[in-house]
Amino acid sequence: MKISKEKLMPLSLAAAILSADQIVKAVIVKISPQTGLIKDVFNNDFLWIYHVRNKAIAFSMGENIPDIIKPALFIAVPILVLIFLLWYYFKTDEFSKIQRWAVAGIIGGGLGNILDRIFRPDGVVDYVSVKFYGLFGLERWPTFNVADSSVVVCCILLMITIFFSPGSRTGTGK
Repeated sequence: MKISKEKLMPLSLAAAILSADQIVKAVIVKISPQTGLIKDVFNNDFLWIYHVRNKAIAFSMGENIPDIIKPALFIAVPILVLIFLLWYYFKTDEFSKIQRWAVAGIIGGGLGNILDRIFRPDGVVDYVSVKFYGLFGLERWPTFNVADSSVVVCCILLMITIFFSPGSRTGTGK
């Protein structure tokens, strides 16, 4: 089976996101081995570099799940989802060019956080904290990282292209 350059190129984004995510996390842990505020970037409480560990998933959901169940839910299930996503990515020709890049961004970000869950027993390293001014009852948005940003932004992009892409009902117009 020959894999086209068109399908391989977007995976460079996945590799770049995974690399950037792991490098920044390593720097955060190196300069601040303990969790806590590293820097108030603008000196006005808007953007902080704040080292925290997340043993759950997005927005600390599942924090109260028993530790015995967490590996299955937070490692095995995401790995299975990424395997399926990669399989479908290579199997189908239905993705447009932008959708391939979006899927690659999801894969890169997903792998970044899975690596943390496997190799960092204290949890996923998060470090970007943004003031949210009480919107949705949040004074600060939940602390996040490069991998989280990539998954969220690329999921939004993928959904937009699926729902608003010309061509077909599923948004797979080329």
